[in-house]
Amino acid sequence: MPFSRSKLSAQRDDSSRENPPEHYLIAHSDGGARGNPGPAGYGVVIEDQSGRKVAQLSEYLGHQTNNFAEYQGLIAALEYALHHSPKAIKVISDSELLVRQIKGIYKVKNATLQDLHGRAKELIAKLDWFAIGHALREQNTEADRLANQAMDKGMGKRVTTDHAGRTLLSANLAIGKDREDEKGSRRSEDRAANPALAAADAKPFPIELEGVIRKGVVELVNGKLPEGTRVQVRAKTGL
Repeated sequence: MPFSRSKLSAQRDDSSRENPPEHYLIAHSDGGARGNPGPAGYGVVIEDQSGRKVAQLSEYLGHQTNNFAEYQGLIAALEYALHHSPKAIKVISDSELLVRQIKGIYKVKNATLQDLHGRAKELIAKLDWFAIGHALREQNTEADRLANQAMDKGMGKRVTTDHAGRTLLSANLAIGKDREDEKGSRRSEDRAANPALAAADAKPFPIELEGVIRKGVVELVNGKLPEGTRVQVRAKTGL
């Protein structure tokens, strides 16, 4: 969601340099790691001072931490500003740790983050103007979406978006051939009871089944799958 001037001025812990220039960029940045550490990525949405979107940046970072990914998102935003006009940028991050470390409120104790912090400060020094502010995660949803999309792609998940730009993970229900073990007879029985699975054997995947989350477990509402089936989930949220 674009941030207007009024929303920007309402941000607390805002700027290391006062009085923004007439023209500047606004970067909504987010980074994350699943498992922390785990598969990591960042997402950055860059707008001009009027809220018009001018760029989207994202990258899969491999096995890293949340804080590593947050810093890489910041660095990507700073590098973009240095290679485009104007060389002035306000970064909005939902990482309070990163914001306060860049402002000098918190010390950077982790050796890896010290290197990233130093790189960020070098880039900031080359800008004509810089500011950074903290926002809640729900105010940074598009950057969060890009970061998660980068993680999904890096993990080999096929990513699509709906008409509103929301990310959907395609459901490829990989059902293997029956094996000569205790699971074989169960799978045969499941196929006999479920025409969708029988059709899947006759025709290559993917197939789609509907489900709902109840107490953290996916319950299928229009079909049945045998024990041990590997699945990917396409979440329909916000509909």
